[in-house]
Amino acid sequence: MESKAINNLKVAEVELRYRTNVNPKDRAQVKSSQNAYAILLESWNKNTIEYFEEFKVLLLNRNNKVLGITTLTKGSTVGTIIDIKLLLQYALKTNASSIIVAHNHPSGNLEPSEADKLITKKIIVGCKAIEIELLDHLIIVHEGGYFSFADEGMI
Repeated sequence: MESKAINNLKVAEVELRYRTNVNPKDRAQVKSSQNAYAILLESWNKNTIEYFEEFKVLLLNRNNKVLGITTLTKGSTVGTIIDIKLLLQYALKTNASSIIVAHNHPSGNLEPSEADKLITKKIIVGCKAIEIELLDHLIIVHEGGYFSFADEGMI
């Protein structure tokens, strides 16, 4: 991006842009946690899902149609660091109305940890501040199962 001279000072120009090659009528629609799980699972590398944690974000429009999916972080065998500012930047950049977040547990344990519960609460607070709804937080395991915070009344 080119910088501009303002009063003899160099200032970078900022541009927000989101491009898609998916026709709006062809976008997948999320109707349930099971449906979200199926969409998210397709984005996971089956060769690494048991080895390290990844945290992903499913970005949705007002009709719960998928605008995009991104891997926010990749961590270790026991955790990953979530930067809520970065997560919300993706939501804002795509003009998402809501999001679903997900991460895997390489251990195969579907129970949310205290850290999982705490980050979910922080994401809810951040989303509310910018009028984006956190619809769910899924924990995914390799053996074909998931835990839904929304289904369990935790969101």
